[in-house]
Amino acid sequence: MDVFVTGGSGFIGTHLLERLEERGDTVNALARSDGSARTVEACGATAVRGNLGDMEAMKEGMQDCDVVFHLAAKADRWGPRDAFFDVNVRGTENILEAAREANVKTFVHTSTEAVLADGTPLHNVDETEPYPDKPIPRYPETKGEAERRVVAANDEELTTVAVRPRFVWGPRDETLLPEFVEAIESGQFVWFDGGRYPTSTSHVYNVVEGHILAAENGEGGEVYFVADDGTVEFREFITELVRTRGVEPPDRSVPSWLAKPAASVLGTVWSTLGRPNPPPLDRMTLAIVGHEVTVDDTKAREELGYEPVVTREEGLEELRKGSREEFAVR
Repeated sequence: MDVFVTGGSGFIGTHLLERLEERGDTVNALARSDGSARTVEACGATAVRGNLGDMEAMKEGMQDCDVVFHLAAKADRWGPRDAFFDVNVRGTENILEAAREANVKTFVHTSTEAVLADGTPLHNVDETEPYPDKPIPRYPETKGEAERRVVAANDEELTTVAVRPRFVWGPRDETLLPEFVEAIESGQFVWFDGGRYPTSTSHVYNVVEGHILAAENGEGGEVYFVADDGTVEFREFITELVRTRGVEPPDRSVPSWLAKPAASVLGTVWSTLGRPNPPPLDRMTLAIVGHEVTVDDTKAREELGYEPVVTREEGLEELRKGSREEFAVR
């Protein structure tokens, strides 16, 4: 394939670029900085300098491309809603428009299970689950709006598909795992309800597999969950995950009946005061890791031919091996 990628210098993006390069695909990747350009080029792509507001750069980079993979997003815990809306919603609208004007045939959007987050547990949800009436602000809210635009944009000229991974993890994760480790090392880590609830997870290799299959086999205007096989207790998984970095989580736990109102109050106070840094507890964190979130990826397995390419234990062992090798070098 001839491919255009946004967010190629990110966690999922670098793995996708490497996989596309292995397949022999020709890839152009949007890069908004010199550092991003170096990263995508190291992964085998040609850097296209610009951002999600640069229509001409995107259209030029998409010329003769068959597929656009749109991974770029603002996924922070906190910040002004306008900043999230500009990247996640307007940025998605821009790249959809650029893809249409460049006569791209297929558009694959990286979404998230967080589009369903409203503060309540998600139990084995599939793609028929309706969007919440009151989504969690900022990231979940704007990602949901972006996904709706992608689905609505599907027509005979442009096939649009959205892929929803849940809790992406694996090599080169610079967000979730480092945040857990930092919280543990700083003494700020606590479990919610002891972490004794099930969760779905999505190893980054499986996420990449889902994206490629969505480009090849996805039905236009459809959404697909992709995940690792089965579910796992959240406490068990996080414990094994942070142990790959040589840390041990504490036993401290906060009941959800106390954490949820506290997060709401803190969020209101922080918003009112206009504080730039996130509060010590926020509604998005609780929605993502504070209770059960399990998804059903049967649709992707049946319609895309999706099967995980790595098991949860294989992924953990790779992280353990990487940590051992890094320690040996030091």
